[in-house]
Amino acid sequence: MTKQMAANILFMGTPDFAVPCLEALLHEGYSIKAVVTQPDRPKGRKKVLTPPPVKEVALKHGLPVLQPEKVKHALDEIAALEPDLIVTAAYGQILPKALLDLPRLGAINVHASLLPKYRGAAPIQYAIMNGDSVTGVTIMYMEEGLDTGDMISKVEIPIGREDDAGTMFDVLSHAGAKLLMDTLPGLLSGSLQAEPQNDEEATYAKTIKREDERIDWTRTSNEIYNHVRALSPWPGAFTTWNGEVFKIWSADDPEKTTAAGDDTKSAPGTVLQAAEGILTVRTGDGALRLKEIQPAGKKRMNVESFLTGKGIQTGTLLGGHEL
Repeated sequence: MTKQMAANILFMGTPDFAVPCLEALLHEGYSIKAVVTQPDRPKGRKKVLTPPPVKEVALKHGLPVLQPEKVKHALDEIAALEPDLIVTAAYGQILPKALLDLPRLGAINVHASLLPKYRGAAPIQYAIMNGDSVTGVTIMYMEEGLDTGDMISKVEIPIGREDDAGTMFDVLSHAGAKLLMDTLPGLLSGSLQAEPQNDEEATYAKTIKREDERIDWTRTSNEIYNHVRALSPWPGAFTTWNGEVFKIWSADDPEKTTAAGDDTKSAPGTVLQAAEGILTVRTGDGALRLKEIQPAGKKRMNVESFLTGKGIQTGTLLGGHEL
Protein backbone atom coordinates (compact mmCIF):
# COMPACT_ATOMS: atom_id res chain seq x y z
CA MET A 1 0.00 0.00 0.00
CA THR A 2 1.40 3.39 -0.95
CA LYS A 3 1.77 6.23 1.50
CA GLN A 4 -0.80 8.21 -0.47
CA MET A 5 -3.38 5.45 0.09
CA ALA A 6 -2.37 4.43 3.59
CA ALA A 7 -4.15 7.17 5.52
CA ASN A 8 -5.86 10.50 5.08
CA ILE A 9 -4.12 12.88 7.47
CA LEU A 10 -5.44 16.03 9.10
CA PHE A 11 -2.49 18.23 10.04
CA MET A 12 -2.79 20.68 12.92
CA GLY A 13 -0.03 23.21 13.66
CA THR A 14 0.64 26.91 13.82
CA PRO A 15 4.17 28.35 14.25
CA ASP A 16 7.48 27.86 12.45
CA PHE A 17 8.17 24.82 14.64
CA ALA A 18 5.39 22.90 12.85
CA VAL A 19 6.43 23.80 9.30
CA PRO A 20 9.13 21.10 8.79
CA CYS A 21 6.64 18.40 9.84
CA LEU A 22 4.06 19.56 7.29
CA GLU A 23 6.68 19.94 4.57
CA ALA A 24 8.07 16.47 5.29
CA LEU A 25 4.61 14.90 5.04
CA LEU A 26 4.07 16.58 1.69
CA HIS A 27 7.53 15.70 0.40
CA GLU A 28 7.06 12.04 1.27
CA GLY A 29 3.70 11.89 -0.49
CA TYR A 30 1.33 11.49 2.43
CA SER A 31 -2.30 12.46 1.81
CA ILE A 32 -3.10 15.68 3.69
CA LYS A 33 -6.87 16.23 3.68
CA ALA A 34 -6.66 19.68 5.26
CA VAL A 35 -4.66 21.86 7.63
CA VAL A 36 -6.06 23.33 10.85
CA THR A 37 -4.19 26.31 12.26
CA GLN A 38 -4.76 29.35 14.48
CA PRO A 39 -6.48 32.47 13.06
CA ASP A 40 -4.41 35.25 11.53
CA ARG A 41 -3.13 37.57 14.28
CA PRO A 42 -1.91 41.20 14.42
CA LYS A 43 1.88 41.32 14.38
CA GLY A 44 4.54 43.97 14.94
CA ARG A 45 4.19 47.56 16.03
CA LYS A 46 1.79 48.32 13.19
CA LYS A 47 -0.38 45.33 14.14
CA VAL A 48 -0.51 43.98 10.61
CA LEU A 49 -2.83 40.97 10.35
CA THR A 50 -0.44 38.10 9.62
CA PRO A 51 -1.16 34.45 8.75
CA PRO A 52 0.55 31.69 10.77
CA PRO A 53 3.60 30.12 9.07
CA VAL A 54 1.76 26.80 8.68
CA LYS A 55 -1.07 28.50 6.79
CA GLU A 56 1.41 30.04 4.35
CA VAL A 57 2.89 26.61 3.57
CA ALA A 58 -0.53 25.00 3.27
CA LEU A 59 -1.79 27.60 0.80
CA LYS A 60 1.44 27.33 -1.20
CA HIS A 61 0.65 23.65 -1.71
CA GLY A 62 -3.05 24.19 -2.38
CA LEU A 63 -4.27 22.55 0.83
CA PRO A 64 -7.63 23.44 2.40
CA VAL A 65 -7.12 25.52 5.56
CA LEU A 66 -9.41 25.79 8.60
CA GLN A 67 -8.78 28.55 11.17
CA PRO A 68 -11.38 28.28 13.95
CA GLU A 69 -10.99 30.53 16.96
CA LYS A 70 -11.90 27.47 19.02
CA VAL A 71 -11.30 24.08 17.41
CA LYS A 72 -14.46 22.66 19.01
CA HIS A 73 -16.43 24.95 16.71
CA ALA A 74 -15.01 23.18 13.65
CA LEU A 75 -15.84 19.59 14.67
CA ASP A 76 -18.48 19.12 11.98
CA GLU A 77 -16.16 20.41 9.24
CA ILE A 78 -13.34 18.17 10.43
CA ALA A 79 -15.61 15.13 10.74
CA ALA A 80 -16.75 15.64 7.14
CA LEU A 81 -13.11 15.24 6.03
CA GLU A 82 -13.07 11.70 7.50
CA PRO A 83 -9.41 11.79 8.60
CA ASP A 84 -7.77 8.48 9.42
CA LEU A 85 -5.06 10.15 11.50
CA ILE A 86 -4.55 13.55 13.11
CA VAL A 87 -0.96 14.82 13.29
CA THR A 88 -0.34 17.86 15.48
CA ALA A 89 2.75 19.97 16.10
CA ALA A 90 2.51 23.09 18.28
CA TYR A 91 -1.10 23.73 17.32
CA GLY A 92 -1.79 25.94 20.33
CA GLN A 93 -5.08 24.59 21.69
CA ILE A 94 -6.11 21.59 23.76
CA LEU A 95 -8.09 19.22 21.54
CA PRO A 96 -11.50 18.06 22.81
CA LYS A 97 -12.20 14.35 23.24
CA ALA A 98 -14.80 14.47 20.47
CA LEU A 99 -12.05 15.44 18.03
CA LEU A 100 -9.52 12.93 19.34
CA ASP A 101 -12.06 10.13 18.90
CA LEU A 102 -12.73 10.93 15.23
CA PRO A 103 -9.80 9.28 13.38
CA ARG A 104 -9.56 5.49 13.31
CA LEU A 105 -5.78 5.64 13.86
CA GLY A 106 -5.99 8.22 16.62
CA ALA A 107 -4.24 11.55 17.04
CA ILE A 108 -0.50 11.99 17.56
CA ASN A 109 1.54 14.98 18.67
CA VAL A 110 5.15 15.99 17.96
CA HIS A 111 6.27 17.39 21.34
CA ALA A 112 9.59 19.17 21.90
CA SER A 113 10.79 17.38 25.04
CA LEU A 114 11.69 13.96 26.32
CA LEU A 115 8.39 13.14 27.97
CA PRO A 116 7.26 12.89 30.70
CA LYS A 117 9.67 15.78 31.34
CA TYR A 118 8.37 19.22 30.38
CA ARG A 119 4.77 18.58 29.56
CA GLY A 120 3.08 21.82 28.55
CA ALA A 121 3.46 24.92 26.43
CA ALA A 122 7.12 25.92 26.79
CA PRO A 123 9.32 22.80 26.93
CA ILE A 124 12.22 24.28 24.98
CA GLN A 125 12.45 27.40 27.13
CA TYR A 126 12.37 25.49 30.41
CA ALA A 127 14.96 22.94 29.30
CA ILE A 128 17.40 25.81 28.63
CA MET A 129 16.33 27.80 31.68
CA ASN A 130 17.04 24.81 33.91
CA GLY A 131 20.47 24.29 32.39
CA ASP A 132 19.73 20.91 30.80
CA SER A 133 22.44 19.55 28.50
CA VAL A 134 20.05 17.36 26.53
CA THR A 135 16.47 17.59 25.34
CA GLY A 136 14.64 15.97 22.43
CA VAL A 137 11.37 15.22 20.70
CA THR A 138 8.67 12.74 21.66
CA ILE A 139 5.88 11.55 19.39
CA MET A 140 2.91 10.47 21.48
CA TYR A 141 -0.72 9.56 21.19
CA MET A 142 -2.96 12.41 22.31
CA GLU A 143 -5.55 12.09 25.05
CA GLU A 144 -7.53 14.53 27.17
CA GLY A 145 -4.70 15.21 29.65
CA LEU A 146 -1.92 17.72 29.01
CA ASP A 147 0.76 15.79 27.08
CA THR A 148 -0.02 12.64 29.06
CA GLY A 149 -0.55 10.17 26.21
CA ASP A 150 1.42 7.01 25.49
CA MET A 151 4.82 7.59 23.86
CA ILE A 152 5.46 6.13 20.41
CA SER A 153 9.02 7.27 19.66
CA LYS A 154 11.76 9.60 20.89
CA VAL A 155 14.99 11.23 19.79
CA GLU A 156 17.56 12.94 22.03
CA ILE A 157 19.18 16.24 21.01
CA PRO A 158 22.06 17.96 22.89
CA ILE A 159 21.77 21.55 24.09
CA GLY A 160 25.01 23.50 23.69
CA ARG A 161 26.06 26.20 26.11
CA GLU A 162 25.73 28.78 23.32
CA ASP A 163 22.28 27.61 22.23
CA ASP A 164 19.23 29.73 22.91
CA ALA A 165 15.52 29.10 22.40
CA GLY A 166 15.79 30.22 18.78
CA THR A 167 18.54 27.80 17.80
CA MET A 168 16.88 24.91 19.64
CA PHE A 169 13.47 25.62 18.08
CA ASP A 170 15.11 25.23 14.68
CA VAL A 171 17.05 22.08 15.55
CA LEU A 172 14.11 20.41 17.29
CA SER A 173 11.62 21.29 14.57
CA HIS A 174 13.73 19.47 11.98
CA ALA A 175 14.47 16.61 14.38
CA GLY A 176 10.73 16.29 14.97
CA ALA A 177 10.02 16.15 11.25
CA LYS A 178 12.60 13.39 10.75
CA LEU A 179 11.27 11.44 13.73
CA LEU A 180 7.75 11.75 12.34
CA MET A 181 8.86 10.33 9.00
CA ASP A 182 10.68 7.49 10.76
CA THR A 183 7.65 6.74 12.95
CA LEU A 184 4.70 6.91 10.55
CA PRO A 185 5.37 3.70 8.55
CA GLY A 186 5.33 1.59 11.69
CA LEU A 187 2.38 3.43 13.14
CA LEU A 188 0.33 2.98 9.97
CA SER A 189 1.22 -0.70 9.74
CA GLY A 190 0.40 -1.29 13.40
CA SER A 191 3.87 -2.64 14.19
CA LEU A 192 4.79 -0.05 16.85
CA GLN A 193 4.19 -0.54 20.56
CA ALA A 194 3.47 2.65 22.51
CA GLU A 195 4.86 3.11 26.03
CA PRO A 196 2.83 4.66 28.86
CA GLN A 197 4.35 7.67 30.60
CA ASN A 198 5.40 7.52 34.25
CA ASP A 199 3.33 10.30 35.80
CA GLU A 200 5.55 10.33 38.88
CA GLU A 201 8.44 11.56 36.72
CA ALA A 202 6.42 14.28 35.02
CA THR A 203 7.44 17.94 35.11
CA TYR A 204 5.59 20.87 33.61
CA ALA A 205 6.65 23.73 31.35
CA LYS A 206 3.97 26.32 31.96
CA THR A 207 3.25 29.19 29.60
CA ILE A 208 5.86 31.96 29.95
CA LYS A 209 4.22 34.96 31.61
CA ARG A 210 5.46 38.52 32.09
CA GLU A 211 6.70 37.87 35.62
CA ASP A 212 8.75 34.92 34.36
CA GLU A 213 10.70 37.23 32.05
CA ARG A 214 12.08 39.46 34.82
CA ILE A 215 15.70 38.80 35.79
CA ASP A 216 16.38 38.10 39.46
CA TRP A 217 19.91 39.40 40.00
CA THR A 218 20.22 37.55 43.33
CA ARG A 219 20.44 34.27 41.39
CA THR A 220 23.77 32.86 40.23
CA SER A 221 25.49 34.08 37.07
CA ASN A 222 24.86 30.70 35.45
CA GLU A 223 21.16 30.73 36.29
CA ILE A 224 20.76 34.23 34.86
CA TYR A 225 22.73 33.28 31.75
CA ASN A 226 20.38 30.33 31.20
CA HIS A 227 17.37 32.56 31.83
CA VAL A 228 18.51 35.05 29.19
CA ARG A 229 19.15 32.48 26.47
CA ALA A 230 15.93 30.60 27.28
CA LEU A 231 13.94 33.74 26.41
CA SER A 232 15.87 34.73 23.28
CA PRO A 233 14.77 35.59 20.61
CA TRP A 234 11.31 35.84 22.17
CA PRO A 235 9.97 37.29 24.42
CA GLY A 236 13.28 38.42 25.95
CA ALA A 237 14.48 38.55 29.55
CA PHE A 238 14.30 41.98 31.13
CA THR A 239 15.38 44.03 34.09
CA THR A 240 14.61 47.69 34.80
CA TRP A 241 16.70 50.84 34.45
CA ASN A 242 15.39 54.27 35.46
CA GLY A 243 11.95 52.77 35.93
CA GLU A 244 11.75 51.40 32.37
CA VAL A 245 12.16 47.99 30.77
CA PHE A 246 15.77 47.14 29.92
CA LYS A 247 15.98 43.91 27.94
CA ILE A 248 18.97 41.59 28.03
CA TRP A 249 19.24 39.53 24.85
CA SER A 250 22.58 37.81 25.36
CA ALA A 251 25.50 37.52 27.76
CA ASP A 252 28.88 35.84 27.96
CA ASP A 253 28.89 32.27 29.25
CA PRO A 254 30.05 32.58 32.88
CA GLU A 255 31.53 29.08 32.72
CA LYS A 256 33.91 30.19 29.95
CA THR A 257 34.67 33.79 30.89
CA THR A 258 35.46 35.80 33.98
CA ALA A 259 33.43 39.01 34.18
CA ALA A 260 35.66 42.00 34.77
CA GLY A 261 34.86 44.27 37.67
CA ASP A 262 33.59 41.61 40.07
CA ASP A 263 32.79 43.19 43.44
CA THR A 264 31.21 40.98 46.08
CA LYS A 265 30.40 44.01 48.29
CA SER A 266 27.90 45.49 45.83
CA ALA A 267 24.22 44.54 45.81
CA PRO A 268 23.04 42.13 43.11
CA GLY A 269 21.97 44.13 40.07
CA THR A 270 24.70 46.75 40.49
CA VAL A 271 26.55 47.78 37.33
CA LEU A 272 30.18 47.01 38.11
CA GLN A 273 31.75 48.13 34.84
CA ALA A 274 30.39 50.27 32.01
CA ALA A 275 33.37 51.32 29.97
CA GLU A 276 35.69 50.20 27.15
CA GLY A 277 32.91 48.18 25.55
CA ILE A 278 32.31 46.12 28.70
CA LEU A 279 29.11 46.03 30.75
CA THR A 280 29.06 43.76 33.77
CA VAL A 281 26.40 43.39 36.43
CA ARG A 282 26.66 41.96 39.94
CA THR A 283 24.85 38.66 40.44
CA GLY A 284 24.17 36.49 43.45
CA ASP A 285 27.52 34.75 43.18
CA GLY A 286 29.71 37.06 41.09
CA ALA A 287 29.15 39.03 37.91
CA LEU A 288 27.74 38.56 34.42
CA ARG A 289 29.09 40.28 31.32
CA LEU A 290 26.29 41.41 29.00
CA LYS A 291 26.62 41.29 25.19
CA GLU A 292 23.38 42.51 23.63
CA ILE A 293 20.77 44.75 25.26
CA GLN A 294 17.75 46.89 24.44
CA PRO A 295 16.79 50.03 26.37
CA ALA A 296 13.14 51.08 26.38
CA GLY A 297 12.09 52.65 23.09
CA LYS A 298 15.30 51.61 21.32
CA LYS A 299 16.34 48.81 19.00
CA ARG A 300 18.38 45.92 20.32
CA MET A 301 22.09 46.65 20.13
CA ASN A 302 25.44 45.32 21.23
CA VAL A 303 26.96 46.66 24.41
CA GLU A 304 29.74 48.50 22.56
CA SER A 305 27.18 50.61 20.66
CA PHE A 306 25.17 51.20 23.81
CA LEU A 307 28.15 52.47 25.78
CA THR A 308 29.21 54.93 23.05
CA GLY A 309 25.93 56.80 23.58
CA LYS A 310 24.56 58.00 26.89
CA GLY A 311 25.16 54.51 28.18
CA ILE A 312 24.89 53.74 31.83
CA GLN A 313 26.94 54.63 34.88
CA THR A 314 29.00 52.31 37.05
CA GLY A 315 27.18 51.87 40.35
CA THR A 316 23.70 52.00 38.80
CA LEU A 317 21.35 49.49 40.40
CA LEU A 318 19.28 47.51 37.90
CA GLY A 319 16.13 45.58 38.61
CA GLY A 320 14.04 47.64 40.95
CA HIS A 321 10.36 46.80 41.14
CA GLU A 322 9.08 49.97 39.52
CA LEU A 323 7.00 48.10 36.90
